[in-house]
Amino acid sequence: PRRRAQQERATFISHGNTARRAKEHGDVALARICGAIAADEKRHELAYTRIVGKLFEIDPDGAVRALAYMMRRRIVMPASLMTDGHDSHLFAHYGAVAHQASIYTASDYRGILEHLIKQWGVEKLVAAGLSDEGRRARDYVCALPQKIRRLEEKAHERSRQKAQPTTSIPFSWIFDRPVNITMA
Repeated sequence: PRRRAQQERATFISHGNTARRAKEHGDVALARICGAIAADEKRHELAYTRIVGKLFEIDPDGAVRALAYMMRRRIVMPASLMTDGHDSHLFAHYGAVAHQASIYTASDYRGILEHLIKQWGVEKLVAAGLSDEGRRARDYVCALPQKIRRLEEKAHERSRQKAQPTTSIPFSWIFDRPVNITMA
């Protein structure tokens, strides 16, 4: 449920941003479709967030240790498994396009973590009720957004100092139309 809460919020954000971009570019049908998907993802997110919230109420030590374990192992989005039979780096290329178009960025990821930490009251977990491992897990999870912010700032500074090369990558689902992307 913890992973699903994060994934559902990520897909809510990315589909919502895609809907806004589609509307800005005059594609009302795509905007409506992506908006409907975003609304559905939001409902999923709320359900999983409530479930995990209950886990934090019932077993805060176990819940925070499980959350830290999951974060250390990284969240893997289901789309990372997508394939078109041609591009072995399809998800990385798709992610670069999404980042460049501000559909889903590291800032969104950080925002999701901050939101869920607040929703589940991770920062407020009382040390007296946690095991040593639970306290370390809480501290690790609560420090992640700031770590991500520092990484964002470093990446932004690097990109300002040095022009990033672009690569033209064809995407099969848009009839092999090449898209210029910057790989970080």
